[in-house]
Amino acid sequence: MLHSYSRPLPGLIVFITILAILHGASAQSANTLSAKDSDPKTLGWMMGFPPPEEKLIMQPESDYFSFPKLRWTVCHIRELLPTTQVSRGIDSPIPLQYAIDDDIDTVQFTPLGGNEPMTWEESLSVNYTDGILILHKDRVVYEKYFGCLDPFGKHAAMSMTKSVTGLLAEILVVENRLDDNVEVSSIIPELENSAFGSASVRQVMDMTTALNYSEDYSDPNADIWVYSKAASPLPKPNDYEGPNGYFEYLQTVTQDGRHGEAFGYRTINTDALGWIISRVTGKDLAHLLSGRIWSRIGAEQDGYMTVDAKGTPFAGGGLSAGLRDLGRLGLLMLNGGQINGQQLFPKEVIDNIRDGGDKEAFTKAGYKTLEGGSYRSMWWILNNDHGAFAARGVHGQTIYIDPTAEMVIARFASFPSAKNAQIDPTSLPAYQAVAEYLINN
Repeated sequence: MLHSYSRPLPGLIVFITILAILHGASAQSANTLSAKDSDPKTLGWMMGFPPPEEKLIMQPESDYFSFPKLRWTVCHIRELLPTTQVSRGIDSPIPLQYAIDDDIDTVQFTPLGGNEPMTWEESLSVNYTDGILILHKDRVVYEKYFGCLDPFGKHAAMSMTKSVTGLLAEILVVENRLDDNVEVSSIIPELENSAFGSASVRQVMDMTTALNYSEDYSDPNADIWVYSKAASPLPKPNDYEGPNGYFEYLQTVTQDGRHGEAFGYRTINTDALGWIISRVTGKDLAHLLSGRIWSRIGAEQDGYMTVDAKGTPFAGGGLSAGLRDLGRLGLLMLNGGQINGQQLFPKEVIDNIRDGGDKEAFTKAGYKTLEGGSYRSMWWILNNDHGAFAARGVHGQTIYIDPTAEMVIARFASFPSAKNAQIDPTSLPAYQAVAEYLINN
C-alpha cells in the first residue's frame, strides 16, 4: 500500500494526507526493527516534558506514519489530525464477562507456506500486535496489550472502518430505507456524471464498480495523490485549484469498464457509500454510527473519526476506538445483531453479509491468502469450514468472527508493511488453531 513516498507542496511543506496516513507506510525490509526493539516506549517517542527534538512526532512532518514512528502514531491520530466524536452515550458501560485461559499462549499452528510450528504467543510479536482480545461464548478468554496501547487507549482501525460503513448500509437496506438495486445518481444527483452515477448501490457496497482510479502509491501521477490532496484536512496551498473534500473528489472519478464484472478494492467506494448513507439518513457517518451502534453496545469509550477540511468523516478508514469496544462490535456481528440482551438490528443483516459476494468477481482480484473468499457489504468472507468472516485493515487490524467456534478475535497492530498478505500467513492459521482449541476445550 503506501510507501515512504511524499510529494512537496508549495511553501516547502511536505505532508502525508489523511487517506495515505490511514492506508499504510513504508514496506518491511530485511533490517526492520523487531516488535520489541520498535516499541514506542523503547524508542522514546514523544516522551519527556518537552520531548527531545529527535523524539518528536508531529505535523507538518511527512514521516509520522512510516515505520517505526507508525507504532506510536496509530494510538495518537487525534493529536495529529482533526476528528469528530463517535459518542458512546451517557449510560454506564456494560462490563464484559471474563474467563481467561492462559493456555491459549501455547496453542500451536504452522504458518502458511511454512514448515516449522509456531505458538500463538510467538505470533503476537511476529505480527507487531498492539492489542489482542479473544471472546468465546460471549466471554473474554484472552486479552493483552503491547506497544502504544493499553486498556485506556484507542487505536486506528484503518480500513475496518469500511466494514462499519458497510454494516450501516446493510442495516438500512434490510429496513427498506435504502434500495441497493437503484443507481447511485438517483440518491446523489451530484454523482450523475461520475463513474458512480451509473453504478448500483450494491455494486458500490461490494466494490464491483468499474472505476478509472489508481491507488499505486509508488506512481507520483496516480489518482491517489489527487484524492489525497482533496481529502487533506490541512490548509490547501494558495495556488491549489483541485477538489476540496471527499464529496467533491468523487464527482471527478470516471468509469473504466462495466460495473459488476470484477471486484476492485478501492477506498473511494466507501466514501461514496458514506455519502449515500448520509443523504438517506440526514446524518453524518459519525453521528449515525453513534446512534445505531456505539451508544447501544455498552461501550466503554467514545470512538472518533478523522474528517476532511469540510468536516466530513472519513468513511474508508477514519475510525479509532478501544480494543474492548472493537470486541463488542465483533460480538454484535457474531450474535446476529444482538448484544446485552437487545436486538439492535434484524438478524437478516448479518445473514446477508455472511452470504458473501460474487466469488468469481473476487477471484479476479488475485488475493492469494484469501482464495475461495468473497466480499460483501465491505466485509471479507473467508468461506472456510467455520463460516468465518472479518473486518480487515492495513498493518494487521482485524475483527475475525468464527461462528462455528462462537469466537471473536479483535486485534490492533502496527506491522511494518501495510499489506495484509504479509501478515496473513502467521495470522489466519493462528486464528483457526485457536478456534479449534476453544471448540475442543
